Amino acid sequence: MNLSTISQTFSVNYDYKLYFTNGLFNPENSLFINILKNYQKGGLVKMIFVVDQQVIATNEYLLDNIKKYGKKHQAHINIKDIIPVIGGEASKNDKSNVERIWNSINKKSICRHSFVVVIGGGAVIDMAGYAAATAHRGVRLIRIPTTVLAQNDAAVGVKNSINAFEKKNFLGTFALPYAIINDLDFLNTLEKRDWIAGIAEALKVALIKDEDFFKSIEKNAERLANREIKAMAPLIHKCAEIHMRHISEGGDPFENGSSRPLDFGHWAAHKLEQITNYELRHGEAVAMGIALDLTYAELIGLIDKNDLERILQVFKTVGFNLIMPISTIDEVDNLLRGIEEFREHLGGELTITLISAIGIKCDVHEVDRDKMREAITLRSLKS
Repeated sequence: MNLSTISQTFSVNYDYKLYFTNGLFNPENSLFINILKNYQKGGLVKMIFVVDQQVIATNEYLLDNIKKYGKKHQAHINIKDIIPVIGGEASKNDKSNVERIWNSINKKSICRHSFVVVIGGGAVIDMAGYAAATAHRGVRLIRIPTTVLAQNDAAVGVKNSINAFEKKNFLGTFALPYAIINDLDFLNTLEKRDWIAGIAEALKVALIKDEDFFKSIEKNAERLANREIKAMAPLIHKCAEIHMRHISEGGDPFENGSSRPLDFGHWAAHKLEQITNYELRHGEAVAMGIALDLTYAELIGLIDKNDLERILQVFKTVGFNLIMPISTIDEVDNLLRGIEEFREHLGGELTITLISAIGIKCDVHEVDRDKMREAITLRSLKS
């Protein structure tokens, strides 16, 4: 007997906003409470905060200000817990951080209509987002990124993850935040490395999507290197705008296909982070990965030498070290294994994003290993 097939198709509309402000938890700043009032459907909104310990250390009054803000608006919000967590990639390497958030969600009766509010760099936001997305099949999330890289890239997308099996982002979800809030005041307390590192993601999207944006970064490279917030603020805004537009207009926000153009330079970057035991910042590794792929693109005749040198000079002027910490044949072989790991991460078909000119991306599905070895030699200590 043949049974009939039941088929169904449906669409879900997603909506989330990215806000810009200064002094988010200043008592006179109404942005945070207004976001929650717009959501609130009667009664208190319960929430827990997850806060990067490095952010706490460099922002002396942050926790007190959060508590005072909650007290001022206690008719509308109920802060049930504040959880400090280790910052950086270590937060994603230790699953106990996720378990601490799960335990708090459970013990503090945080439901699907409550909030996890995460304050920190991209790694902490990834980790806390994963915890929120997997509790009750999804607790509401508000991201408050505190680094350049997180404000212009990492916190803007729809992905959450932790590391496992010595692989970056092995466990993760696609789950949209309820809101993202970029408080530019947090950038004033960044280490120089973190200020510079985030510019790599802006250069990445400019190179693959927007030549005029690249020219703007090129023009302001020295100002960015000198930590001028008036140069950085529009860079973050433009980069985030391009990123969000890509998610909505690309037709594949949850990456069901094999093309991931926003991962330009990332196959090598992820492996370099692992090889250095995450001593490299993600943005530093991305800069090296982009430089490597650009060098490979020039070797195979995809871009010309002048474009290569022009792009590399912008990275150097901003302050990036583009020499990869690779000095032995074994280390070269280990780095090359990142290509196959990236293929696996994509789901089987390899797609590496390169460019044929500034602002014009070009996807390739095969890599000439001899040429890539030559590019590694040119871009590493091995040279």
